Amino acid sequence: MSNPRGERIGVYPGTFDPITKGHADIIRRGAKLVDRLIIGVTTNPSKNPLFTPAERIAMVEREVAAMGIENVGVVGFNALLMKFAEKQGANVIVRGLRAVADFEYEYQMAGMNQQLNPNIETVFLMADVSLQPIASKLVKEIAMFGGDITRFVSPEVRKDVVERVEANGLMGDY
Repeated sequence: MSNPRGERIGVYPGTFDPITKGHADIIRRGAKLVDRLIIGVTTNPSKNPLFTPAERIAMVEREVAAMGIENVGVVGFNALLMKFAEKQGANVIVRGLRAVADFEYEYQMAGMNQQLNPNIETVFLMADVSLQPIASKLVKEIAMFGGDITRFVSPEVRKDVVERVEANGLMGDY
């Protein structure tokens, strides 16, 4: 899909397993930078997903709807990011950064993506200071050991995670 109207279309890709308050912060702020922001929910089996792709897409759609942001859509994909971005007519990739370690990885990815398509820019947004330590992987780990994830996710996502963890069984002992 091309971008004939000259819109600034951004893609914010991720696994969102689960979507956190940090992700929501980047979505809110990224949506201000473009005419349309597409949240690309992707698969990454190496991250040991707690939720299926369809469940994650529905979760992100619900969270975006609760934010009331009109110019944000959610699309699932299982392809090379730049191919997905091209298909969406995007000219910007939005990436959130929490720490220096994120930057090193993201900088390398941005360089590779630029080699694949120099017409799509990567924009880095620093996570809000209060949200910087939040990572989906850590949220899942805390939940799997019976910890409270209330501060890291919305009440609805917390409910989803707790139900899934309880269905799978808690790990470790108290």
